[in-house]
Amino acid sequence: MDNKLIIGCHVAMKAPKYLLGSLQEALNYQANAFMIYTGAPQNAVRKPIKDLLLKEFHEELAKTKIDINNIIVHAPYIINLANTIKPSTFEFSVELLQKELKRCQEIGVSTLVLHPGSAVGADKTLALKQIVKGLDAAYFTNQTVKIALETMAGKGSETCSIFQDLAYIINNVKNKSLIGVCWDTCHLYDAGYDIVNNLENIIKEFDQLIGIDKILALHINDSKFGLNSHKDRHENLGLGKIGFDALMKIIYHPLLIKKTKILETPWINNKPPYKEEITMIHNKDFNKESLLKLKD
Repeated sequence: MDNKLIIGCHVAMKAPKYLLGSLQEALNYQANAFMIYTGAPQNAVRKPIKDLLLKEFHEELAKTKIDINNIIVHAPYIINLANTIKPSTFEFSVELLQKELKRCQEIGVSTLVLHPGSAVGADKTLALKQIVKGLDAAYFTNQTVKIALETMAGKGSETCSIFQDLAYIINNVKNKSLIGVCWDTCHLYDAGYDIVNNLENIIKEFDQLIGIDKILALHINDSKFGLNSHKDRHENLGLGKIGFDALMKIIYHPLLIKKTKILETPWINNKPPYKEEITMIHNKDFNKESLLKLKD
């Protein structure tokens, strides 16, 4: 196994073991990183941190090879900082984002991945300005948690399917050091970035516009529909339009090797594919049979 590689997956965080259960699930997949929601992604209902077995989680974490800096929280989907149509939605989003940031800080997690938001049919420039306003408003004194804005597929009126949108936000927020990017391979490809045939130029473009140091994490997913489809449908590694070899070039790219990488690939026949996919990544060998066995 490549010790430099930081690879994990999305895991559950639920009763009765909560954070401790998330850690145990990730270890079961041979992961050295993982991503969780701190509550249901579709609503704002959250259990107090004191109920999440935080002490037991940290004690167990100290015994493992997982660094807390490689544990990522994903913000709820209902946050939409880009909304200029409905002030109440924007205010709710700012409030919930700040609560999530504070929860991350209390847990000890350093990175929160956030979908930048949808313009919901409004002018995109106004939407981007609204995201900047929202990120500034969500900031709290002594905040150390960084927000990783996710690259989006460009479905509907989503913002941030192009690097220029992300650059605008990062250049205009007050606390630039706390804002970065999460690359999603499926979203990049669906948005029109040909990471199969043009990876080096895409990395170069991102570096010039934003800076490679601003990539705080990557979501590693194959794509069901492919280049420029704007569909945002994830596929298992090697079973989609990007393909295993192209994904491996991203995973092991010298400029990206030290970045935390998270699988968000679909379950197969109600079974998680993460152990098989992480093994394939470490072996640098596409084992289609191991994934197909999950269908049995």
